[in-house]
Amino acid sequence: MQVELGVAAGAAMAVAVGAVIADRRRNNRADPERVGFMPWPLIQVLAFLAAIILLAFAAAP
Repeated sequence: MQVELGVAAGAAMAVAVGAVIADRRRNNRADPERVGFMPWPLIQVLAFLAAIILLAFAAAP
């Protein structure tokens, strides 16, 4: 059970890092008229929060 939670926490952290990269690309785009619709900061925060919670449950004895 703890291994699965650790793997899920790693996946959530990967999503958070991907959201950071996507948000950075969105902020530095060449054409400011091409607006995106994904809320990358919200996705980043939720994924990071999920990773913290999953790690806390994985570390619990």
